[in-house]
Amino acid sequence: MSDIPTANSQQSATIRVWDLPVRLFHWLLVATILVAFLSSEEDSALAPWHVPAGWVAAVLIAFRLVWGLVGGEHARFANFLKPGQIAHHLRGLFAGKPERSIGHNALGGLAIVALLGTVGGIVYSGATMRGEGGEGLHEALANVLLGLVALHVVAVVAMSLITRDNLIHAFITGRKRAALHPGVPDARPPATLAVPLAAVAIGASTYGALTLDPLAFTPGAHAEAGERGDGAAAKGEHDDD
Repeated sequence: MSDIPTANSQQSATIRVWDLPVRLFHWLLVATILVAFLSSEEDSALAPWHVPAGWVAAVLIAFRLVWGLVGGEHARFANFLKPGQIAHHLRGLFAGKPERSIGHNALGGLAIVALLGTVGGIVYSGATMRGEGGEGLHEALANVLLGLVALHVVAVVAMSLITRDNLIHAFITGRKRAALHPGVPDARPPATLAVPLAAVAIGASTYGALTLDPLAFTPGAHAEAGERGDGAAAKGEHDDD
């Protein structure tokens, strides 16, 4: 008999944890935040993408809020927003014996909410920016987000090493090693109407963004509009002379 493991045996050695939509959301938001930071300076080659990146982040958050109610088992807020477990989780960490979690642990759940809330605040402050005060708030929230992202990455890497449960790999493949979680079944799939409801959320948020800003997803359009506005103002001053 062949000793080469079959596809079925490989599947049985792992359990399904993260559904595909929540994984796509995660990595798309990572890419969007990266683009937003790299495009924040006016002289950046990616500067034309700053505003579109912000609106894409808004659409992604709208999707995640809906998916947090109807998505797969471990993508749902009810599965990981458990403040009562924070103290127990911290005791395990300080004792050097943190428990492995299937989905997000108690602190990870809080981190997700903090990250989503901060990104939402950045989008809102950017869309409603007025004067230096608005710009200052936008930049302050961006710095907070940078700190939260750094903390999140450090925590994920640390927990992966301590528990020997590769969290990054799990959020790529959607699966974890069954041997590390004995007796745990595959995660329950998304609700029947999850995909249609998510599509509605994406469509509605996209429509809302375009209603508020018709140039929301057009790279460089706002800079061009600003230049035309400055040119018109300069022309008006010249005509008045």
